[in-house]
Amino acid sequence: MSYSWVGAPTVFNGTNEETGGDSVTENLNQWYQSGDQAFIIVSSCMVLIMVPGIAFLYSGLARRKSALSLIWVCMMSFSVIVFQWYFWGYSLAFSSTATNGFIGDLHHFGLKNTLAAPSPGSPLIPELLYSFYQMQFCAVTAALVVGATAERGRVIPAMIFAFFWATIVYCPIACWVWNVNGWAFNYGVLDYAGGGPVEICSGMSALAYSWVLGRRNERMMLNFRPHNISLITLGTILLWFGWLGFNGGSAFGANLRATMACWNSCLTAMFAAMTWCVLDFRLAKKWSLVGWCSGTISGLVAATPASGFVTPWASIVLGITTGVCCNFATKIKFYLRIDDSLDVFAEHAVGGMVGLIFNAFFAADYIIGLDGVNNGVTGGFINHNWRQLYIQIAYLLACTFYSFVVSALLAKAIDSVPGLHLRASEDAELLGPP
Repeated sequence: MSYSWVGAPTVFNGTNEETGGDSVTENLNQWYQSGDQAFIIVSSCMVLIMVPGIAFLYSGLARRKSALSLIWVCMMSFSVIVFQWYFWGYSLAFSSTATNGFIGDLHHFGLKNTLAAPSPGSPLIPELLYSFYQMQFCAVTAALVVGATAERGRVIPAMIFAFFWATIVYCPIACWVWNVNGWAFNYGVLDYAGGGPVEICSGMSALAYSWVLGRRNERMMLNFRPHNISLITLGTILLWFGWLGFNGGSAFGANLRATMACWNSCLTAMFAAMTWCVLDFRLAKKWSLVGWCSGTISGLVAATPASGFVTPWASIVLGITTGVCCNFATKIKFYLRIDDSLDVFAEHAVGGMVGLIFNAFFAADYIIGLDGVNNGVTGGFINHNWRQLYIQIAYLLACTFYSFVVSALLAKAIDSVPGLHLRASEDAELLGPP
């Protein structure tokens, strides 16, 4: 999320610009409000809950034989990302000394020089807290991607993929839009909480992984149904809870913008859910709980880039539009003949695209300024900023093509290594992936 540096509670004047000062001789907390720090710590914990939420959702959507492996692969991906983010992920995404606009350097390798200086995302919180919060974003995105292994992928190669994918796909895209030196940041892209790095990136990467992995055995697909709708509902509720920390916390402080983001997230999610249910009812002639869950998630996805920019009435329009677009997008995989078994592309990539486009039309400067920091940032068409549409489209296309192509090449490269083939054997696919 972009910001203008104008509103910290206390102007930072630490003795060391890199670390914020020496905690032995000075109070490093003096530059920040404890309420803001507490809010972001709690928001980080809420976002963490999204990983088991994804695990339960995927487990319920799959067949019984693959349920446990999907929970394992989501939770293990979190372990991989915690290490990757500590090792070099944070530095590659957010290093302030990066100058190429594409990816950061190793200035913060192993969290070096990461302590009490104002964060790259907001002067309201210290960098150490910001790095912890952003780690949860990367972990959630990775968990979404590894769901592409559903029912026919091997789990260990998927973990290797997750580490390198975070390094060469997620970190560069996060650097583009959230690093003050990133090309998208300086181009003026409006992406509040991750329509590009989280949503489009996860959807396109999962599509690429599914393409490399190949389709499931058609003989095993007769009468396919999600095996546990209760798990799907539980996963959706956990995701909804966590998403309020995801979008609310992206205001980086306990302020009105965080509240507006939570309001907009709920409005978008609920109108998308109702729209999805109506569209499913016209075909099945009954109300679908899975349809409600799918619509809710697609709405929350669309709210990710938009909830901190748009007005509440625009969020309602966004929810209805997203419900329609994502519902029909579930058919695209059949035309592409790519077995995106959990519809990650339809819900996350398409939902993220819709949210980003809405920012061009409905982003309002008075919503952006509710955090007390982003004063003077121009919105979209509402503020007569006519060029914002092509800025959003250029960014959207860059995220789409980069994440798909690089993820596909990475998956192909890992698949070619002896012992690391991505696809499970036919027997393992019949019994459940190892």
